[in-house]
Amino acid sequence: MSEKNKCATLVQTQYTNAFGSPELMVKSPGRINLIGEHTDYNLGFVLPAAIDKAIYIAIGKRTDQNICLHAADLDQSIEMSLDSLEPSPKQWPNYLLGIADQLKKAGYPISGFNAVVAGDVPLGAGLSSSAAVECATVFALNELFVLGMSKLEMVRMAQKAENEFVGLKCGIMDMFASMFGKADAVIQLDCRSLDYHYMPFHQKGFQIVLLDTCVKHSLASTEYNTRRAECEAGVAIIAQQHPQVKSLRDADLGMVESLLAGGDVKVYQRCKFIVAEIARLQAGCQDLVNDNIDAFGLKMFETHIGLSKEYEVSCVELDFLADFAKDQNGVIGARMMGGGFGGCTINLVKDASVDTFITGAATAFKNRFQQDLKSYIVAIGDGTSLINF
Repeated sequence: MSEKNKCATLVQTQYTNAFGSPELMVKSPGRINLIGEHTDYNLGFVLPAAIDKAIYIAIGKRTDQNICLHAADLDQSIEMSLDSLEPSPKQWPNYLLGIADQLKKAGYPISGFNAVVAGDVPLGAGLSSSAAVECATVFALNELFVLGMSKLEMVRMAQKAENEFVGLKCGIMDMFASMFGKADAVIQLDCRSLDYHYMPFHQKGFQIVLLDTCVKHSLASTEYNTRRAECEAGVAIIAQQHPQVKSLRDADLGMVESLLAGGDVKVYQRCKFIVAEIARLQAGCQDLVNDNIDAFGLKMFETHIGLSKEYEVSCVELDFLADFAKDQNGVIGARMMGGGFGGCTINLVKDASVDTFITGAATAFKNRFQQDLKSYIVAIGDGTSLINF
């Protein structure tokens, strides 16, 4: 049985054992981001895709106002009244409770419900398992209570839940990719207008290999919000001379060099990376249109250098793996992926080199850090959807 069938069966079985037959089931995938990191909250462009690893939820209505949640893979449960929602110290329920909280605040007619959730999206690997849970939950509740929300409305609500209930000031990319993903395509998403285009991404002769450091340094959450503040500080300075600049999306390298280079070094470096990354992504999209995956891969290497040296969200483990990949035959491109300070590198590796690359990276990583390295081969897939069961 495939991993996805195992997860779907697990949530269905555990829901049935606890509550009776579920009214519906939903799956929502994790995501990768090919290029364009930390550009989303700067209202630039990103280039994500949904993957073939997902969160699964089985759900049904209750006759009272209680919300009963069970994480099948963690074997943990929580019950809370819809009338007195508050964040749980267990953390995982907050991605579901936050959706209920937003629906309630928006005036949608929901009542209590039961839900069982599980998935095969690796936790802590930068594949946005949290966004997948949020998208699965909002999609399921929209169907369950016939709320009539559009996909975009659901994405916005999932982001708001994470911003306000979970407390992470993330951008919209993760939720958008999970909801709108499409097989054999990446999404060029304009994070300001939310206009999007599917760009061709046919895996001809290569695989997407994720190398998971299995580390998550404690800096991650606080430094994420600090980076956002540093970018906003740069925008405020540039806007004094160029009032049309509302975000780094509106700035260019000339503005950054002339107005920020002599000031706060950190603000300058952060803004320089973001402006360059937005331009790099747009050029990378043209590479995909031209079916020039080699040129695209070189831009991934460039992105990693910027994330490590200028944006300073990498770590020794991620830098080690990116450097290792750069020297291996058959590697088209590689970089750290996600918010940083741990998680995965994403590598485009030619088919004939995949096994050698994974084995070599694991050996080198073990020798350097005395830790095991996990690896995942992922494919690009479709976004959030109902499951027939």
